[in-house]
Parts: sequence; structure tokens; C-alpha cells
Amino acid sequence: MTAVQHIPAESLDVLPDLQPVFDEIAATSSERDSERIHPLDVLEKLRAVRFGASRFPAAEGGRGASWRETLDALVRLAEADSSVAHVFRNHLFVSERFLTGREEGYNPEWRKAVLRGELIGLATTELDRKQTGGRGDLKTVLTPDGDGFRLNGTKFYSTGTLYAEWTLVRATGPGDEDVSIIIPTSREGVERIDDWDGIGQKVTGSGTTNFHDVRVEADEIIRDARPFVQPFSSTIAQTVVTAVNAGILRAVLRDAKALLLGRTRNFYYAPASVAADDPLLQQTIGRISGDAFAAELAILAVGDTLDAFADARDGGADEETLADLAHEASIAAAKAKIVIDEFVLRSANAAFEVGGATAATLRKNIDRHWRNARTLASHNPVVYKAQALGAYELRGTKLPSLGFF
Repeated sequence: MTAVQHIPAESLDVLPDLQPVFDEIAATSSERDSERIHPLDVLEKLRAVRFGASRFPAAEGGRGASWRETLDALVRLAEADSSVAHVFRNHLFVSERFLTGREEGYNPEWRKAVLRGELIGLATTELDRKQTGGRGDLKTVLTPDGDGFRLNGTKFYSTGTLYAEWTLVRATGPGDEDVSIIIPTSREGVERIDDWDGIGQKVTGSGTTNFHDVRVEADEIIRDARPFVQPFSSTIAQTVVTAVNAGILRAVLRDAKALLLGRTRNFYYAPASVAADDPLLQQTIGRISGDAFAAELAILAVGDTLDAFADARDGGADEETLADLAHEASIAAAKAKIVIDEFVLRSANAAFEVGGATAATLRKNIDRHWRNARTLASHNPVVYKAQALGAYELRGTKLPSLGFF
């Protein structure tokens, strides 16, 4: 691994044992994608090393990592297998809510579960809503039942829930209140269906979750004055998706180099008979390398803004300060997405230039990088991010705060 690829040489110091695990995951990544093999064994390895507890105190069994360190590790996991890294998107977002252990109204079992290595998925999206994101109009309902409740409804894009021990569900509660609950995925009435049919990110467990009269206890409902980890509630989730694309860029560079170095022929009219000595193809590798370098720097910069917020939150900063820091993190995440999505898609396409026709074969499966990156980029279209940033730059208009930012 070159120094240029690994920008902050010190950033994995808190997570030193993870790279061998990532290397194991990478060895079978292409096979999982091409044959749609669920990463159950891989996730067990990550549970064992408490990857999902990276942000939790080391004294309690976590890894004590900053956001910068966590995102650095996540980029490397995504380089190994982008679908596996994506599974942690909602887990990291949700578990940050009860990171400090001081939040009122949170069931302490959730925190203990994360420290045991268990995973939390998400089940919030409904395909029959009039809008994507925001509040209200949820068809999934939570109704009183004795000293507890019953949950009924259907969710899609339930990323990670297929593999997770827990899932966070948004529903309409009594009095049309928006509520969030966290329940075990093994509970009677929870039905997880493997019907995600995306062109990429094939094994993220992002399909349908049905809730058939599921029992919900009162202490499984999130009840606090501000039920989000920070005012811009989706910044962490969006940053994770973008970090996965930065990891795909590293994988593109790895595989493009291997393709070029493995070529035994070149076109008769090319500048060099040996493909790896061809200055045009070398230039392509150089551009991909530059894209990967810039993408990783951008993600680490977002990590710094998330750390600034977390430090202020844990230090008891006032609400106005926290709101300003959260907005800065949201801005950084939006800017990073705009450039990284462009870089990864053009580099994934450029990989075919250095590999020739061989790169287009199914046995190489190089197209998975473009498919995966395109799928991730489509989660939250760049056009809306760019418009929101433009309005902020020109008019000082704050970014939306009810999801996707």
C-alpha cells in the first residue's frame, strides 16, 4: 500500500486489527456480487471484532474511535466489499444516538447490544407515500394494546435489516404522532423479505420488511425531546454512503492496476507494445489515483466536522452552537458527495479503458464497481444537493434538516 493511497498514516492506529479482516472480505467480494451470496459469514467476522462499536468507549468493549478514524476504516471496508460496508450505514447512524449512555428515554439494552457486536438495521421508507423523507403520512401504525402496543405496516429499502438483530422503525403512533421504535428482528410478526433487485449493492439486505401485529413494549419506543443524534439527522447516514463510494474508488484503482499489469497484448498502433508502458494507459491510472486521493481526503474532512459536533455535544455545548456545528457537518457531507460521486463514476468507467475487452467479461466482474457506485449515488441525487448548496452560498439558505442532509 503506497503512502499516497493511505493519506493519514496514523488514522488506523485505533483500529489496527481490522485490515486483515478486510483482506479476507475482499478475497470473496466479487463472488458474493456475481452469485448474490449473502455476507452472513463476513458479518460474523465484523461482529467478532466489534466493528459496529467503533465509536463506543474502549473501556466498555468498543474501539474508542473518532469519526475520522471510523470513516477511514469504513472506506477500507468498502474497498474490500461495498455491500458489506453499506450494511453499517444505518447501524452507525442509529447507534450514535445512544453513544454516551446519558440519553434519557433510551432502553439500555440497545447500547449493550451494540457493545456485544450486534447490528441495528432501519425500516422507515414506504413506497406508497406521497413524498420521500420528511415527517408525517406514514402508513405503518403503532396502536395501543394493553400495557404495550401493536405495530402493523410495510417498509422497503430496509438496508441491513435482513442481517441485523435489531431494526429501527418509524411509524404513526396514537394521536398521529411520529414515533421511532427499536425492536428485535426475530420477534414474532416481523417478516424480512429478500426482494431487493438493484443493479448494484446486491447483498445489502435492502428489501421489504413487513410488520404483522408485532408486539412493542413501552420501553422500545424512543421518547425524548429531540429524537435525533443531531439537528441535521441524516448527515451520518449520508456520509457513510459517500464513504462507501470513496472505498469503491480505491477498489477501482486496485483492479485497474491489476488489469493493466496483467495485459500481455496491446494494439499494434499503440504508443508502446507493453500495455503497462503505454503512456496513455498510465495517464488513465494516474487520473484514477488522483480521484481516489481526493475522495478520501474529502471523507476525512467530513469526519472532522462530525468530530467537532460530537466533541461539543459531549462537552455540554448549548443548542445554538450544536445547531451551527451540525449544519457545518451537513454542508461538508453534501460537498463531499457531489465530488466523490462524480469521481467514482468516471473512474469506474475509465477502468475499462486500461483493461481492454477483457475488462468487460463476466469473469472479471469489473462492472460491479460502476453498478455499485451508481446505485449508491442514486440514493440521494446530486442535483438536489448542488442546488441546496448553491442557495446557501448565494442567499445563506440553510440546508434541509428532515432527512437526506
